Amino acid sequence: MKNLKKILHGVLISFCLIIIFTFLFTLLNYFNIINSATASMFGVTIPLISLAVAGFISGKKSLKNGWLEGFKIGLVFITLIFLGNIIFDFPITIKNLLFYLLLLSSSVLGSVFGINYKKEK
Repeated sequence: MKNLKKILHGVLISFCLIIIFTFLFTLLNYFNIINSATASMFGVTIPLISLAVAGFISGKKSLKNGWLEGFKIGLVFITLIFLGNIIFDFPITIKNLLFYLLLLSSSVLGSVFGINYKKEK
């Protein structure tokens, strides 16, 4: 149960960051501060950054195997996104699968940095 809470905490952090950053960049695009090409680029980088931050926080709280914590968070996140794509009938392409793999590696990399960043007491 404790492990499930840690995973859901990381997924919740990543979803919250995605919502905040998406809202921010939508406002910037609405007021023509950034153009639509730049906004579409952020559509790819926002989930990557949010999963890296969630993995970093999870790795920082982990005692060992930080990469595994990031892998679990990334896997749950990707599963939720994949199920959403299936439910809303989005096509599953190689490009999407590569993006999911990139999301997973971002989460793992963030957790590796997180576990190495911990202060030793």
